[in-house]
Amino acid sequence: MTIVAGRVRSRGPVLHPRLCAALTAVSCLVHLWLAASGHHDAWLGILMIGLAAVCIPCTVHIWRHSRVGALHQVTISALAMVGLHAVLLLGAGGSGHAHGGGPASNAVASSGAAGLLLVIGLEITTALLAATLVARLRRRSAVAS
Repeated sequence: MTIVAGRVRSRGPVLHPRLCAALTAVSCLVHLWLAASGHHDAWLGILMIGLAAVCIPCTVHIWRHSRVGALHQVTISALAMVGLHAVLLLGAGGSGHAHGGGPASNAVASSGAAGLLLVIGLEITTALLAATLVARLRRRSAVAS
């Protein structure tokens, strides 16, 4: 880090960690908003609040220091959320997708499908930003060595 005009300036990437942290914060806010909206059961709302509470410290660590451990945790969490929401989108648990003589899939027609697709896109983007930042930080430390 260097000091320029009284401000501490990082020698590493600045915009990339800020984008990653901001997107992780948006994901936390979406979970909190969904929990407060009352569209889900109470236990699911509590789970979403817990997930947001777990992600907030990582957001701070990524914003301030680009910590690789926090980036790994965000990447793994985002990919787990992609998998979970993909299963929900495809209608696991008996609704949505059917083969044979059953009705055609109603995943596109369901009101929550668009929201699930947006969440999947948000989480894929979060995982991509975190993973590429880890690669960028590792490459930078390898060059500095």
